[in-house]
Amino acid sequence: KLKETIEMLQKKYDLCILELPKFKIINKDCIIIHGCPSDAEKAMDPETRTYDKHWIPWLKKELTAKGIETKTPLMPDPWAPDYNAFKREFEKYKVSEKTTLIGHSCGCAFLVRWLGESKQKIDRLILIAPWKIADEEDQFRPAFYNYAIDEKIKERVSKIIMFTADDEEEDGKKSLEIFQKALGGRIINLQNHGHYTLGDMGTEEFPELLNTILE
Repeated sequence: KLKETIEMLQKKYDLCILELPKFKIINKDCIIIHGCPSDAEKAMDPETRTYDKHWIPWLKKELTAKGIETKTPLMPDPWAPDYNAFKREFEKYKVSEKTTLIGHSCGCAFLVRWLGESKQKIDRLILIAPWKIADEEDQFRPAFYNYAIDEKIKERVSKIIMFTADDEEEDGKKSLEIFQKALGGRIINLQNHGHYTLGDMGTEEFPELLNTILE
């Protein structure tokens, strides 16, 4: 009856009915975990440090513009990474089955360990230049990197993607093999991207990652 009434009024008063565009509601979110810098960055201020920059601010801006809530938490003292300290900071943020988790370098090692311990289901896990080989002379990194990967993570994640480069360091390539052997997933190998830092890439833009998230 409502439809008939509208049609009657439309004819009687010569009304033009406009249809509003239908907006797609994006029900997903993203959390990006940065890498672990050298000890030299301890003394740097937020403007000059690099570990939370590279392509991260650009990606956050692009995802936010497309309606995807994106968080980029700062991990405590990342030049001396401690898993439990990272975990306390990370768990301030909500993670759900709609979440995409992205790690860069040591951030990948943290996310994989956390997913193994928490058994959390997520939408996507994207590892950028993943790293899992510690310098044994380092005071902190062996305890951070040396853990067994839970291979059942792949049963709780819809998609797993790993980015590497032809000119990545050898230990980076070996780390990729370790993660890929345990978790499977798709490998994207880009030319001349090194360890996916601003210095290696020569740009803050990372469209290949953006497109992978949106696909």
